Amino acid sequence: MNNFIFQNPVKLIFGKGMIAQLSKQIPKDKKIMITFGGGSVKKNGVYAQVTEALKGYKTVEFWGIEPNPSIETLRKAIALGKEEKVDFLLAVGGGSVVDGTKLIAAGLLYEGDAWDIVKAGQSGETVPLAAILTLPATGSEMNRAAVISNHATKEKYGFTANYPVFSILDPETTFTLPENQVAYGIIDTFIHVMEQYMTTPGQSRVMDRWAEGILQTLIEIAPKIKANPRNYDLMADFMMSATMGLNGFVAMGVAQDWATHSIGHELTALHGLSHGHTLAIVFPGTLDVLRDSKGDKILQYGERIWGITNGSRDERIDATIAKTDEFFRSVGVTTRLSEEGIGMETINEIERRFNERGVAFGENEDVTGAVTKQILLKRL
Repeated sequence: MNNFIFQNPVKLIFGKGMIAQLSKQIPKDKKIMITFGGGSVKKNGVYAQVTEALKGYKTVEFWGIEPNPSIETLRKAIALGKEEKVDFLLAVGGGSVVDGTKLIAAGLLYEGDAWDIVKAGQSGETVPLAAILTLPATGSEMNRAAVISNHATKEKYGFTANYPVFSILDPETTFTLPENQVAYGIIDTFIHVMEQYMTTPGQSRVMDRWAEGILQTLIEIAPKIKANPRNYDLMADFMMSATMGLNGFVAMGVAQDWATHSIGHELTALHGLSHGHTLAIVFPGTLDVLRDSKGDKILQYGERIWGITNGSRDERIDATIAKTDEFFRSVGVTTRLSEEGIGMETINEIERRFNERGVAFGENEDVTGAVTKQILLKRL
């Protein structure tokens, strides 16, 4: 196991009715800007719970943070926040709302354009923020990460933000989610774990088993959630899987990959595909092309998660990749570029971008533009 320093200061408030805790967690003298996505929170009762809990507070609302939050929208939120002199932020929604609010928190104390913060890769001082999560997926409610899109330049980058002060997770808020959003959330969680797990074996028995436990949980609950999306216990397990999958717990002392995410961000930037969808398309290709360097871990994953023990090394790797692809498709997501009308023009453009930036992703920094092209060609 590698050396590491770990700290996660987020207070996690979990369970039915816990949105009422807001008045106990936010100081009364704060002026709060509440950020939202679309209007779903008014239909599922979350908005009513939030406004009830914040009676007596000075608040201002900002609506319209979209999936894959855009800098264009967030600039408007920052301008409103500065005008209203807000000093606390509350994100109410899924990971995109939380991510966007992390940039707002930094932008409120920054004199320049907030896109500078994204391009720099790290924020400085920020206004404190908290989150009420309604869509499990990104883990943004308990980590420092945020990913922002720029529609004008067709770019999408991540940056390191500050942690939320606290996050409230009530599984009942997920009961009215569309089926495709649940599917993308399950895949996003699955790949988050894989980016921290699918490197080399023997680094940490504890991290391996912890990661495998989350993967097994997702595989077990996915078909049950599809059949019964209003089951509290199932959605509670889903929420906790998403949070635990990317709050730093399974990453302690082990190498990480993140090549699949970097490639997926380009598909979102160029074509607007949902983040989880891009991961389902790219990840099997990543395993296939990197089977030499990742082979031992693929075999471990195949045996422990899918029970694959028979056949030659390549046959077991092929079977493991096939089972992974099959799982993504079982939740209702396409896994081929051609199914989304994406072809060589996009593949060549992503290769060009990576070459122009001089980037190399993966735990071995071997996923260059040329290797990315090989991965995407496997997914046509």
